[in-house]
Amino acid sequence: MGFRCGIVGLPNAGKSTIFNALTAAAAEVASYPFCTIEPNVGIVTVPDERLDALARLHKPKKVAPSTLEFFDIAGLVKGASTGEGLGNQFLGHIRNVDAIAHVVRCFADMDISHLYGTIDPRRDVEIIDTELILADLEAVDRRLEKVKRLLKVGEKGAAEESHLLEAIKECLDRGQRAGKFIADAGRTLPLDLQLLTAKPIFYVANVDDPGRAEQNQYLKGLQELTKAEGTPVVVIAGKLEAEVAQLGKEEQEEFRRGLGLVDSGLKRLIRVGYDILGLVTFFTTANQDLRAWTVPRGTPALQAAGKIHSDMERGFIKAEVVSFEDLMRCGSEHVAKEKGLLKAQGKDYVVQDGDIIHFRFNV
Repeated sequence: MGFRCGIVGLPNAGKSTIFNALTAAAAEVASYPFCTIEPNVGIVTVPDERLDALARLHKPKKVAPSTLEFFDIAGLVKGASTGEGLGNQFLGHIRNVDAIAHVVRCFADMDISHLYGTIDPRRDVEIIDTELILADLEAVDRRLEKVKRLLKVGEKGAAEESHLLEAIKECLDRGQRAGKFIADAGRTLPLDLQLLTAKPIFYVANVDDPGRAEQNQYLKGLQELTKAEGTPVVVIAGKLEAEVAQLGKEEQEEFRRGLGLVDSGLKRLIRVGYDILGLVTFFTTANQDLRAWTVPRGTPALQAAGKIHSDMERGFIKAEVVSFEDLMRCGSEHVAKEKGLLKAQGKDYVVQDGDIIHFRFNV
């Protein structure tokens, strides 16, 4: 699994259109087709040109890319945190995601004045942020009640957690995201306390014409806000991407070239997601299987082995590693080994993005 991404936004922001565009983009991958687990959950494969190149080189019987899971919840409205529009129920569905994509309307081809008046990305961002903060405040208050009961009976660690929760509550009361406080304080949350505002977030600007993005005043307003926050923005023409995703692979590429688009919205979103989560990809080739694996940046070889199977971690001997670039230049692992580019590494070796790794183990 690459990562799990929750998609939030106001009604009519084009959130479901973005979801359909992203999930349909991988439909042509026969071994890992898009599948809907629930009406609001979709799994797509993570496009990776390196995996394609390795497949051409090794000609494996099976290719297994990383996957990305999207959770598309119902459009949120003011009062969602208290159940308005069933929002609180849906917010609960994304508490276990790794990152949140906030879709913001940056197009004006449909009148929604009866909902929120004029189109205003800043206002829309504030509405969603407020609802996420209020939902977290409710979760923190519930947790505090539990911790206070534990304090009375002298439970170990209850006092420290109580101080942490009170500090987080104060942060939320000021209208700030919990993630900022946690990062600044160098603290970590209890594993079972999944706060929405503690998760990495990025914005998806839904535009109508990608070729005129520089002239889009709504987009400029959003980018000014996100620049001050230091939050990434992915620009996607949702309606157009959804239509393009229905074409064949060659037709998609031709269509995007005609529009001057380098790659798909899915690829751009994945790059941002991997960046804010600090993820890297390594590859394994064993038993004529080629697989991509996603781990946090800084993962040692021992833990990477455990990602594949606990036996590999328990009986770890060494990791034979060659970088993707070196392997492509050499044309084979045999040549890479002769040139000293395929190296034996120990359990503390830090896995790099694009590494091809053979784990040697004995149990």
